[in-house]
Amino acid sequence: MTSVGDRPGPGGAATGIEDLVPRHLVLSVVVGSRAYGLATADSDVDRRGVFVAPTPMFWHLDKPPTHVEGPRPEEFSWEVERFCALALGANPTVLECLWSPLVEHVTETGARLRAIRKAFLSVRAEETFLRYADAQFRRISPERPKWKQAMHMIRLLISGRHLVREGEPLLDMSGHRDRLLAVRRGEVAWPEVARWRADLVADLSGGGGPGALPAEPDRAAVEEFLIDVRRSAL
Repeated sequence: MTSVGDRPGPGGAATGIEDLVPRHLVLSVVVGSRAYGLATADSDVDRRGVFVAPTPMFWHLDKPPTHVEGPRPEEFSWEVERFCALALGANPTVLECLWSPLVEHVTETGARLRAIRKAFLSVRAEETFLRYADAQFRRISPERPKWKQAMHMIRLLISGRHLVREGEPLLDMSGHRDRLLAVRRGEVAWPEVARWRADLVADLSGGGGPGALPAEPDRAAVEEFLIDVRRSAL
């Protein structure tokens, strides 16, 4: 664990936007097929991260960006406040960052963020995961399916079902790998894919039972973390 990126430069001076990543990166993880156990020979390395903009940058009329793309291919990072807001809304991609087993870089601040990851969870995850999966479903034409998109729609529903039942999202799809990759290759007929989706939607809509997820996220814990981060970045 390193401390690089936890503080701004000497004297607390704000750095330029081009320095935010990687200089102020507190967490970087691999997501996508490699984290799901669905990687093939041609799979990219998808990286997602969290950076902390030095607090003095917020004193200007022009605020620091809420996200940064790059500098590496397939890399995308959120400023910590934006990340927390998305996580509180149960954004599936953001939650995956908190549970990815493939952590490439983590500072003390990043470790604290991962330590409070369950504070972001609430029953609203059921609605969010269903909405994201439904949006993917609506973009798939049964006549000419985009099979990779169909696979990820199913994966998202499996992850959401595990979240509402067990209290955390499921990233490792090893137990479903063969069938999911068969969907990606177009080897599963569309009616079967549609039935699989319908079964998962029914399971996910049924909820996880009492105690699987809290009614509301622990906003107080998240806010305490964020305020401390801002103080430390002065």
